[in-house]
Parts: sequence; structure tokens; C-alpha cells
Amino acid sequence: MNKPSYPHPVIAREGWPFLAAIVLVSIIVTFWSPWASLPLWLISLFVLQFFRDPARVAPDGELYVLSPADGRIVSVEEVKDAYAQRDALKISVFMNVFNVHSNRAPVNGEVLSVDYFAGQFFNAALDKASLQNERNATVLRTSQGHVVTAVQVAGLIAKRILCYIKPGDQVYRGQRYGFIRFGSRVDVYLPLGSRPRVSIGDKVQATSTVLAELPAAASEQTHA
Repeated sequence: MNKPSYPHPVIAREGWPFLAAIVLVSIIVTFWSPWASLPLWLISLFVLQFFRDPARVAPDGELYVLSPADGRIVSVEEVKDAYAQRDALKISVFMNVFNVHSNRAPVNGEVLSVDYFAGQFFNAALDKASLQNERNATVLRTSQGHVVTAVQVAGLIAKRILCYIKPGDQVYRGQRYGFIRFGSRVDVYLPLGSRPRVSIGDKVQATSTVLAELPAAASEQTHA
């Protein structure tokens, strides 16, 4: 179920209203005063780069867990996965405002659950953001039986988490499934025994970077 990159424009559809609005205002102000419009054109460039959404190629490997987001690794640790009720390996990717914010599925599999949780808006680079910030948790099960949880976490200024999949859907690695506007984070919870392929501080790209390799045999796991 490894499919090619989804057909899409270079600029994420979530950004079209924002980009159209700021460009329109910039054009109007340009007719009035070209110099006064310069800050608006700079904002337009920022919005353009923020909502870019490049196609990516997924590396081969059925047991590979791919990064669901662009950014920097801020956590690799064993924790409790509260969404699937099990002990797990958590790998967290922090996205700043200059990263691509389109979220991609980390594995092939079935969507078991999608749950939204209201919360705070702490800096997404902080550990407490994982369980205290506004977030959306998606639990997946691979064809080999592994349970993988991907959690979209809002950041300090992120006010909108978008998720386009629902329980029962089948997703493929690298499939675009959501978007988080402005600085944010994605946590991935994996079965114990998974082998990390990244370290804290590493820069990663959605779909292109392998976060970890799942164990060959799926252990007994729980999902509430």
C-alpha cells in the first residue's frame, strides 16, 4: 500500500485564503504607496513559504515509521501512550514557523480512532505540551498488527489543528492527513522494541525521513 505522492498544488490549500487576502491588501496599498506596501509584501512572502507543501518520496521498507512532519527531534523516550493504553517509545518532532506544516501518515494501516482534546497553548518544544496542549490523536494499526499513534499538538500560537481522516479509513505512508497552522509539534508513539533511527536535535522531513523501524513481530498491544 505504498503509493506515490498525492497530487496537490505546491501551496497547501489551507493557505489559499490567507495568501489571497494578504496579496490583495498588498496590491491595494501598492497603488496608494509602494513604500508603505513593502512590509505587506514581506508578510506575503512569509505566508507563501509557510504554506508550501512539496511532494515527498517515501523510502522502501514495510517496517519503517516515517516522519509525519518537518522539523527537529525534541524527544526520544519510553513513556505511557495514554491514547492506546500501553507503554511505548515516543519520538517527537517540533515544527517552527519556517517548517512545512502539512502532516503525513507515518505508516500504512487502518485508522482505529481519532480523538480531539482541548488544552493549553504552551511552547510546543516543551515536554508538557504533549499532554497539556490542544491536540488531536490518531491511532493506527498496521497490517502486521503494530499499533502506532500520531498526535498533532498545537503550539504557542497555533490555533487550528486540521485532520482529514476518520476511524475505519485505510492510509498509506506519506499520505497527507492533516495540517497544523503555525508553530506546533507531532508526537509518534511506537511499540516497545522499535529501533529509533533519529536522535534529539536531528532535523527531519515528513515522509522522507525514517524515524524508527518497527519490530519484526508485533507484540500484544492494547487500544482503548
